[in-house]
Amino acid sequence: MAVPSSVVRLCREDLDDRDLRTALVGELRGRIPFDAYAWILTDPETCVGSSPLAELPTLDAVSGTVRLKYLTSVNRWTALGAGEAVSLKMATGGQLDRSRLWAEALVEHGVEDVVSTVFRDVHGCWAFLDLWRMTGAFAPREVQLLAEVSEAVTPALRRSLRSTFEPPCEPRRSQREGPSVVILDDALDIVSRTPQVDHDLRSLLPTDAGADPVPAAVLNVAAQLLAVEAGVDAHPARARAFFGGGRWVTLAAARADDAGTRGGAVVVTIETTDPTERLRLYARVLGLTARETEVLQGVAAGRDTRALSRDLHLSAHTVQDHLKSVFAKAGAGSRKVVVARSTGIPPQ
Repeated sequence: MAVPSSVVRLCREDLDDRDLRTALVGELRGRIPFDAYAWILTDPETCVGSSPLAELPTLDAVSGTVRLKYLTSVNRWTALGAGEAVSLKMATGGQLDRSRLWAEALVEHGVEDVVSTVFRDVHGCWAFLDLWRMTGAFAPREVQLLAEVSEAVTPALRRSLRSTFEPPCEPRRSQREGPSVVILDDALDIVSRTPQVDHDLRSLLPTDAGADPVPAAVLNVAAQLLAVEAGVDAHPARARAFFGGGRWVTLAAARADDAGTRGGAVVVTIETTDPTERLRLYARVLGLTARETEVLQGVAAGRDTRALSRDLHLSAHTVQDHLKSVFAKAGAGSRKVVVARSTGIPPQ
């Protein structure tokens, strides 16, 4: 089954990740009918959700739905391979209650089937998508079409994140002020938070001025902590998320008590992404090779071509070739620009 030409065209356009996902949802709706969906960008290293695009029947129980999504092993995105889509009815042989998410949440909304896919390539896991259908099951041809679409969309989705590193960071005066900490209970209901949190949540997921901020990224990393504790998944409860203005933040979840037992509250922190972590993410977004990443790390550390040649045991000519490839993938013409984008540190 061929990927629709309209999808291919969208993947070639210069859209940011949210506009790309929104446009693709419209295209999918005309070919694979569904009643609700959740399309979540993930940190490519940890596979933990960072930025949602969703249309759900209700937001009243969003914390419980996110919690169950992470605690459900059936069709979990972390277990799906690149270009793979699976429906819940197919995976369970019609026994949908094998899925905690369905048995404890989706059944109440009248969901009769869910098709899940992951957007993954050699550079990491970039997103997962769930389509919900209230009447009838997804047909094998629909599931297959979604699998083929995911292979075309994955590189476009990764490339769409390039613009989030440009411009390099805004001036320091615009940086966040004060610690950003959220305390949650095991049901993932927010118990308390510092004053900075509301501003940070609105930066992560813009909301109307009169509406409460949506703690989506916070809920995802907190839910991952519960999944690790339950033995469902081993990825760390951490995710990097775009914050606006060329800035990225890292959300991390941990237990409040020193022992790390389930007795303590769940604590989520939001901090500016460390330059080293940001560079690793940037390298994945650009699709750099391992050697190109090493060269970029060396350039960011202030090493010249001669030093890089010595450190990496490469000829100066080979170092220059790698640099040219990095510049081409970054769309940058100088070391100064690519270092600023990758580390988030404005050039002096």
